[in-house]
Amino acid sequence: MSTCTYTVDDSGIAIMTINNPPMNALATPVLKDIEAAVDKALADDAVRVIVFTGAGKAFIAGADIREIEQLKTAKAGSTYLERGQGLLNKMEQADKPFIAAINGFALGGGMELALACHIRLADETAQLGLPEIKLGVIPGYGGTQRSPRLIGKGRAYELILSGNFVDGKTAAAYGIVNRTAPKGEVVEEAKKLAAAIASKGRPAIIQAMKAIREGVVMEFMAAQTFEREQFGVLCETANKDEGVDAFLSKRNPVPKDN
Repeated sequence: MSTCTYTVDDSGIAIMTINNPPMNALATPVLKDIEAAVDKALADDAVRVIVFTGAGKAFIAGADIREIEQLKTAKAGSTYLERGQGLLNKMEQADKPFIAAINGFALGGGMELALACHIRLADETAQLGLPEIKLGVIPGYGGTQRSPRLIGKGRAYELILSGNFVDGKTAAAYGIVNRTAPKGEVVEEAKKLAAAIASKGRPAIIQAMKAIREGVVMEFMAAQTFEREQFGVLCETANKDEGVDAFLSKRNPVPKDN
């Protein structure tokens, strides 16, 4: 039985849940299950937005320490990280939004997976951290790269070098997560946000994500040119025609996927 499955509602919201008791550790078989579920969801035309969460009291509480114990050479260590980095890059580069609903512990690889999601919501009592330094290693699924880009080098140094955890409210103040939800309500809050996104036309979602994702690593003027190009692409879509006509006619638009 897979440790990562998803269900899809009629509006196109997929709830993807990792279930690897007791703490949803990211052992290699679990990574394979997540990758299979992600691939399936990205290829599923019924899926418009993916909400990622964990079963039980953890989102994902880090890697399987027993696997790390077996890494005795530089090559083994580097090779070990390839699958996880590839999976998180795939999620980050996807043209369907991933929303992390951080319901509990999000540590090490769990926090790194959350960082690869496009939007992050956290239970106010959730615990987030990159504690790999306590094991004598460093984050290896992009944590040393995504965290400073998201929250600045100072905060990233503090989290990674201390290995300390922060709660959901502090994570929101740092900018690690977009906002918090009351205890036990984060998945419902994520579903509300997902519904707002899923109700929009796919062409605009795709081009907006592309403009943000690719433009942010460009020089500013080049990024503006890139933005204009994505806007231009949308001017040829039925979704744009429907949106403008609905606005002028003072009615709700019916999103188009072309």
